[in-house]
Amino acid sequence: MTQHLLSLWDFDKNELMAYIERAMILKYEAKDGSRHQTLTGKTIGMIFEKPSTRTRVSFESAMYGMGGQVIYLSGKDTQLSRNEPLKDMARVMSGYVDALVVRTFGQEIVDELAKYASIPVINALTDLYHPCQILSDIMTVLEHKKVPLADLHIAWVGDGNNMANTWIHAASRMGFELTLACPEGYEPEKTVLDEARLQAVKPITLTTDPREAVEEADIINCDVWASMGQEEEQVEREKIFQPYQVNSDLLSAAKDGALVLHCLPAHRGEEISDEVLEGEHCVAWDQAENKMHIHKAILEEHING
Repeated sequence: MTQHLLSLWDFDKNELMAYIERAMILKYEAKDGSRHQTLTGKTIGMIFEKPSTRTRVSFESAMYGMGGQVIYLSGKDTQLSRNEPLKDMARVMSGYVDALVVRTFGQEIVDELAKYASIPVINALTDLYHPCQILSDIMTVLEHKKVPLADLHIAWVGDGNNMANTWIHAASRMGFELTLACPEGYEPEKTVLDEARLQAVKPITLTTDPREAVEEADIINCDVWASMGQEEEQVEREKIFQPYQVNSDLLSAAKDGALVLHCLPAHRGEEISDEVLEGEHCVAWDQAENKMHIHKAILEEHING
């Protein structure tokens, strides 16, 4: 049976850690001069309805770095823009490439592609989930903290968006404590939170108070206040989210040595201050690099596995 990566919820702790452990091996072997060619002769199709810099380049670099090839298609280049049934596209593309990497709006799009494809479908972002990003974030945390993930308390500050939903999945599956601070009316998906809490071994807490969220946090995580497709809400969101800015004052309430994560792009002076983004606590640039390494591990596992 073809193994897809649609959300972290579909995997157990050991499976998720296997991606990260393999990514670390690939990263450090590459830095020592090794050339990994385990995807030679393979091709991925990248279908991106949403624009991207880091996700696109990191997936392309990952595939080329493993010896494979990439075909990139924007939304307007595919039949998605001309209302071809997804099940038709899935079956046609299955005859051309070895995996599909899809960045789109609705989670139902990647779900339906996976239902009809005979090749792996990898979710490179939907409005609901961003699984590959969270795996690279956790990889970064483990590199810097060098303690078991279950010993850490992670905080999310800001919008209850696809990143927040996926952190909730990760907390439930991987056994760490998670506290999310979101304004009222901007909470994570309720069904995601409720289901995750039923299976979590550590608390997953939701609050409206960002200081409460970071007080015992080893990691503080944030993202833009208005995601793609929400641009018309930008001015209103700036007013609502201002107390949720990750700045030096908020960072001072966290544990000594707390790390700050940001998946980028960052809006300096909005969700994060320039001082914090450029400061010693922030590991956003390591996160960005680790996207490529985790994508190598994901592609290798799903194409060759």
